Amino acid sequence: MEERKNMQKAILTVCLIALSIFMLIPFYWMVISSFKMNKDVFSIPMKWWPDKFEWNNYKIIWKKIPLFTYFMNTAKLTIITTAIQLFTSCFAAYGFTKAKFVGRDLIFLMYVTTIAIPWQVYMIPQFILVSKMGLNDTHLGLILMQAFSAFGVFLIRQFYISIPNELCEAARIDGLNEYGIFARVVFPLGKPAMATLVIFTFTNVWNDFMGPLIYLKTKELKTVQLGIRTFISQFGADYAWIMAESVCSLIPILIVFLSCQRFFVEGVASSGIKG
Repeated sequence: MEERKNMQKAILTVCLIALSIFMLIPFYWMVISSFKMNKDVFSIPMKWWPDKFEWNNYKIIWKKIPLFTYFMNTAKLTIITTAIQLFTSCFAAYGFTKAKFVGRDLIFLMYVTTIAIPWQVYMIPQFILVSKMGLNDTHLGLILMQAFSAFGVFLIRQFYISIPNELCEAARIDGLNEYGIFARVVFPLGKPAMATLVIFTFTNVWNDFMGPLIYLKTKELKTVQLGIRTFISQFGADYAWIMAESVCSLIPILIVFLSCQRFFVEGVASSGIKG
């Protein structure tokens, strides 16, 4: 019986390693292609290792388009949106778990059901609303549209449910109001769920293409994803440069994930989110 379990564990380990390698192949190909000459990216037979590393590819892409400006714009939108969404989600989640008011569960149910509505359904009304507010072609318009997240509230709420109500009651007895309980008791205990939300939000906002494409027209306001699209339209045959720019766009996401990954699994497990 013990040998059978060890055999199953070994087979499962081998399958997971093989699956991981299979999933990493496209990323490896993208990174290694960024160091090739343009003519060698799609050479036949495929070269899994370049004959010579073209480090100049990473210098050239910053000169061809205002990539630094695009990165700064994307960083601005992503950091501000993530911070605001983290605060609003945590604050709303506290209200839906630890505060008591009439219709709390019904309001939460109505709010969470908006997750099922595709963005394409309300895209046009949203665009009309933002335009009438005079926020079209501004970063503020994009930030306000993503300041609230039903998914974020749901994620944080599921974690806050696991926090004993006795802690909040003890804080009330000590004289803290609801804002004090949230700031001193509940909020510090929610780091795993907040790390999970930061990863999701940061990734979604950083990689967002349709939103900036629709709302941003001025070149100086565009994001890195629009910059990559502009680069492809201008240098469509220079695949090594395109790969180098794509690698650069992935670096901030990797940094955020590696910084928060120790909380990620705990946050997902505690929040009841399953892949």
